[in-house]
Amino acid sequence: MAGASTSQHNSNVLSEKPFTPKKALILTKFSRYEFEKRTHSELSEDELIKNLEDRGSDYNNLLQHHQIHVKNRDLVVKTLQDHGIETKVVNRFEYSDSNIDWADVIFTTGGDGTFLMAASKIKNREKPLIGINSDPTRSLGHLCLPTFYTENFPEAVTRLKAGNFRWMLRQRIRISLSGENAFDPPIELHDQQLQYPEYRFLDCVEGQHKSNSPKVPKLEKCTKPKCMHELAVRALNEVFIGECLSSRVSYYELAINSSPKEKLKSSGLTVCTGTGSTSWSFNINKVTEQCVKHLLKITSQETNIDIPVSDKALISQITNKFNNSLIFDPTKLLMAYTLRDPIMFGMGFKCKPRGFAEKIEIKSRMFDACLVIDGGLSFAFNDGATAILEISDDDALLTVSLPDSCEKN
Repeated sequence: MAGASTSQHNSNVLSEKPFTPKKALILTKFSRYEFEKRTHSELSEDELIKNLEDRGSDYNNLLQHHQIHVKNRDLVVKTLQDHGIETKVVNRFEYSDSNIDWADVIFTTGGDGTFLMAASKIKNREKPLIGINSDPTRSLGHLCLPTFYTENFPEAVTRLKAGNFRWMLRQRIRISLSGENAFDPPIELHDQQLQYPEYRFLDCVEGQHKSNSPKVPKLEKCTKPKCMHELAVRALNEVFIGECLSSRVSYYELAINSSPKEKLKSSGLTVCTGTGSTSWSFNINKVTEQCVKHLLKITSQETNIDIPVSDKALISQITNKFNNSLIFDPTKLLMAYTLRDPIMFGMGFKCKPRGFAEKIEIKSRMFDACLVIDGGLSFAFNDGATAILEISDDDALLTVSLPDSCEKN
């Protein structure tokens, strides 16, 4: 799930470094139309239309959104080239370390999923990432530039080159794993609505999109017991740890910062950055006006204090104040953790159901569990496996914040 808009946070920004790239890598998404064409390359256009209709999909709608995406992607390419910036357009299978190293700046044309994909592999905190929402009619693109710039990208580049923007360092989570499956390649979960197992974070063999999973070699295993393996990707939004089947109880040992490990049962654990605090973590912890009204009614009955529980404006104000308190600055060196549906009875429960941390250690007592990064990459996390989550300024992601069309320069 996506995080907050860059225009909402102004702290810890960099202002002196100019925007003068010579090489730009453009990571572009596969539209649903492109996906269908690749998957069913043996079909003619009429046969593809029939195939989609049989599955209840609208061919014309897919084609229309594909054309919107292509038009806005091509505008990004042309604009950068008009400004004398050498460009290279790649898809997720071509998004390799060598292409990342080649570029001075990375742009994404897609939505938040494409932005998260790009962010995961950037290790240089001096290499900026800028997202353009190529189809605002289909997604909000919280992590991308304001939607005004989708069709007005030349203005965005003009502002960037004129220095009319703010740099921002979004913090990310570093994950280290140990255990039997710590060196196994992950499973790609993102875009499962397309019913296709993508491996967008991994270099696809020969850059070809195949009907079966690409042959990804296992990493060389460490022979030392409990050897920690630092993952090559970083989490910009959140990390989820728990049983793969959501109805099954997740059992694990948890240590927050330097505290002793505590055995816990819940529906899983989520750990987010400030960027991700507006997303999944927010929706897990937020309260509704119905809950606030009910709590105030009970409080009034128990304390004999007259609380105007029928005052809708008051209920809304309290609800919004609590929910807004769940959001924190993406530049802050903190992780927020949440125990989903914690089981407190009979467990000697002492851990706070939610809180902040700079370091988290979790040991699995589960048998079909996963560790999922940004809703996309899933690593096996079964009994005996240990994960250490840390946040360091060295892992920050450099992004930009541009004023919206209604804001003054």
